[in-house]
Amino acid sequence: MSIFDPIDLGIDEYGQPVTLDLVYRNLLAGGEPGGGKSGLLNLITAHTALSTDTRLVLFDGKLVELGQWEDSADEFVGPDITHALAVLRRLQQVMNNRYAWLRNRKRRKVTAGDGMDIITAIIDEIAYYSATVGTKQEQDEFVALLRDLVARGRAAGIPVVAATQRPSFDIIPTSLRDLFGYRAAFRCTTPNSSNIVLGHGWAEQGHNAADIPPTNQGEALLLAEGGFPRRIKVAYLDDGQITNIAAHAARLRAGTTGRAA
Repeated sequence: MSIFDPIDLGIDEYGQPVTLDLVYRNLLAGGEPGGGKSGLLNLITAHTALSTDTRLVLFDGKLVELGQWEDSADEFVGPDITHALAVLRRLQQVMNNRYAWLRNRKRRKVTAGDGMDIITAIIDEIAYYSATVGTKQEQDEFVALLRDLVARGRAAGIPVVAATQRPSFDIIPTSLRDLFGYRAAFRCTTPNSSNIVLGHGWAEQGHNAADIPPTNQGEALLLAEGGFPRRIKVAYLDDGQITNIAAHAARLRAGTTGRAA
């Protein structure tokens, strides 16, 4: 598999397959606990782990949402803000190096033929690093580094997938949200929370994640750049399936050699 292949997410309300192209996009997922965000993250992580042209950088303050993929990750960040900041700074430096490389070649983005791995950063719970652990200065630095990576990383081959169960303006300010090309709103408690994920005014136009039944885990409204929110049902991987896929991905990666940064 390749990260340049479309990632299968599930089906839409008409039963048609739903895919997304991640390489030159970023994805934000938000919604209340138990809505299905972890299912989405695990689907994307599974595809990424099985793609040997990709390097994985995982952030998981709880250790258990993405923990089964640790053996496939170049970096696995747990509940440690110092480690999180160090990894984000390294990603920022790699991004700057790649832009210098592109500038010297009068290019605008990394492509599949460049011999560089795509580096996919996946963050389970933005709020943990931006509002819970560490000092206010460390939290602010995390948000600033994340914003820079989301703003500039995709053309350098560093897409970001981030999720939160606290869709509020202090966790997802508009200046950060609007940088995500894909936004997935799982069940939210209020129309305002839905708008914080998807963008202002969508709930008032009938695209309201607060209307998703609490019993329908995995249902979400998916918004792509320039489009309308699309009602989807995310496919579900149980713990056993994740364990098997993660073990296979780790074996695949053990047999490959690293490529250029």
